[in-house]
Amino acid sequence: MEIRYANHPNEVKKMDTTELREQFLMESLFVPDELNLTYTHVDRFIVGGVIPVSKAVVLEADKKEMGAEFFLERREIGIINVGGQGTVTVDGTAYTMDSKDGLYIGLGAKEVTFASNDANAPAKFYLNSTPAHKTYPTVKIAISEASPNHLGSITNSNERTIYKYIHSGGVQSCQLVMGMTLLKPGNMWNTMPCHTHNRRSEIYFYFDMPEDGVVFHYMGEPQETRHLVVRNEQAIISPSWSIHSGVGTSNYTFIWGMAGENQTFEDMDAVAMNELR
Repeated sequence: MEIRYANHPNEVKKMDTTELREQFLMESLFVPDELNLTYTHVDRFIVGGVIPVSKAVVLEADKKEMGAEFFLERREIGIINVGGQGTVTVDGTAYTMDSKDGLYIGLGAKEVTFASNDANAPAKFYLNSTPAHKTYPTVKIAISEASPNHLGSITNSNERTIYKYIHSGGVQSCQLVMGMTLLKPGNMWNTMPCHTHNRRSEIYFYFDMPEDGVVFHYMGEPQETRHLVVRNEQAIISPSWSIHSGVGTSNYTFIWGMAGENQTFEDMDAVAMNELR
């Protein structure tokens, strides 16, 4: 498990590209047959990826870093499959997950394993985990049953569909909020006009991008912005004080996970376009 520490905005202002990437970008989430995790002190998110190919992979706690006997002893987790069909087994109950299906697992589940149904088209399980204080039921969230929210316009290059997986009006959790946004062909911008939400931090995971495609992810304080070049299946840590916006070389999909003071999706501080620097 890799450890990332929180950064003050004044510190980030002085960082060069290499330092920004080291602090905020997760470049290699999927390693065959391994559990690959990053622990950030930003709202104590754990972010990771699992791509089981030749065997099932077990969700195990890093006892030294987490101080726990099992991963979900004091945590909850949200999982979204971005690969081929796979299965997540939670304390003996198997959940079959197609591409873009989600799963919420609550506090206290002891045994979680990941498997692919076809090694030639393996599942890719992307996960966000946050501390929890109460047990909520384990729930599968099939994208085929989700209610899409269509927003934006081709005029502004941000026509998109938002799926909310874990949120106060749907699947319940202690603090984790998680969902996915799909940009339609010909649309490249996300979260612009931008905003901050000082009560919650966020993790962005970009995927469904061509091999030579990139997203320019914008971060930093509104009057002191920076950017990072992000490639397919990479993730960004977005502190509460930072904007989190991006533009791609083509359309793409991204998963957003939030944690912090509340779960109110609309709780954000809008940034006027003329305030950006």
